[in-house]
Amino acid sequence: MMLKERHKEILAGKYGKASQISMKILRSLARIFDARDFSPVSSAQISGISYLNLSDSGLEFIEEVAKDGHVVVPSMLNPAGMDLVNWKEMGIDENFATKQMRIINAFMKMGAEPTCTCTPYLTGYIPKQDEILAWGESSAVTYINSVIGARSNRVGGPAAIASAIIGETPVYGLHLDCNRMPEIVVTLKTKLKSPHEYGAIAVLLGQKQPGKIPLIVSDFEPTDSGLRALSAGLPTYSGVSLFHWKDFTPNPYQIPQYAEEINLGSGDLKLILSRWSEIKSKPQMVFLGCPHLSIDDLEYVKNLLQGKNVKTILWLCTSRSVFESAKKKGVAQELKNLGATIVCDTCPVVAPLPSGVHRIATDSFKGCYYLEGNRGVQVTVASMEECLKIATE
Repeated sequence: MMLKERHKEILAGKYGKASQISMKILRSLARIFDARDFSPVSSAQISGISYLNLSDSGLEFIEEVAKDGHVVVPSMLNPAGMDLVNWKEMGIDENFATKQMRIINAFMKMGAEPTCTCTPYLTGYIPKQDEILAWGESSAVTYINSVIGARSNRVGGPAAIASAIIGETPVYGLHLDCNRMPEIVVTLKTKLKSPHEYGAIAVLLGQKQPGKIPLIVSDFEPTDSGLRALSAGLPTYSGVSLFHWKDFTPNPYQIPQYAEEINLGSGDLKLILSRWSEIKSKPQMVFLGCPHLSIDDLEYVKNLLQGKNVKTILWLCTSRSVFESAKKKGVAQELKNLGATIVCDTCPVVAPLPSGVHRIATDSFKGCYYLEGNRGVQVTVASMEECLKIATE
């Protein structure tokens, strides 16, 4: 790679230490992926901001960068480790809350928006097709790549901060047409009835054809909630951040001659669903919102809960922006009256769990993966309707 004069000046420290650190990160990234050029980015999304993940060393790094660093493109934050307003109600201790707010304040000092959501495309951050971005959250990256047609790799936290400060990214991976072609053709022989079934398809693809970009063929039109669930599950179980859905997603493609073809039917789906649907002991908590719930999701939950009493901890995780919309429509208060807890800015994957919770029910296969693997929790995966039934029985 031939660095431009501006890049060399940044590396020499002309524009401050934060810019110098950021340029070193991007140069290293370019070397790793053999990138030949840099491209401006339209926005950045910074993941890994929970104090649960960062600990003190991560906090110190961010505060050091914030001393003279400032973002030059719209930059948003992934979920934090707590509800930034109602953290006490979550049972978060004061030391954790103080350090989490230091992280948020450092990012805000740099000019980042404290969106704290994994669904920024539901809160006004909607990229255009073919825009190059530096987004970090796996489900958001997969959604914007696949459903919107933008171009972002799954960028780690430090690299996303670097792109936010420099305003550029090395060009590699899913920025390039040659890396966006389907590698397998997946024909669905059964209709997907709920979002968690789209997540199950992601699990199946991870088992049968990991690491391969799928072209999905069906005789039905996918739902947006289903596409969000697929976008969450696919990078988690298969390691890819792009899919095509024939006659629906916007990306042009050509099917390579070497592309394999597989069929997925009701038997395949039942195999995955039955693996996680068994309830050995009643869950102590029900969690919906991985990815974060939309306003339509919250209204649907409200309708399903009518006439019922919530008897188990029920967290509905969403963004602050969607919560404000729910407040204006009266949905938030109705859900509270019905016994549900709307949790903003976070989710159980990146936040401390309520005391004594070891068994959780969710409709998210991505949430299941991280709760089982990182937190040692026993997880039941079921449809949203079945999860709410568990919460009210």
